[in-house]
Amino acid sequence: MSLPGPFSDPRVIALVGVLAVSTVTWLTLGLRARARARREPTGTLLERVWHPQESVPLTPEEEHAFGQVVSRLTPGPAGRLR
Repeated sequence: MSLPGPFSDPRVIALVGVLAVSTVTWLTLGLRARARARREPTGTLLERVWHPQESVPLTPEEEHAFGQVVSRLTPGPAGRLR
């Protein structure tokens, strides 16, 4: 038994099949990603990163060099970098 009208064209049947398969694949991957996100602990992405300046004191020359870099990266009066 064939489908009536424009649905009997093999290209339409193939298009509907491809759309159905892609929709099922998209839904499956989305649900798997959601389930995986629920299983993984959320605290691992925002762990605190140790920085050497927290425990190593800077010399006055290093502090001056750091200040020079920060002053260049600070937005100026026109909102541009200096």
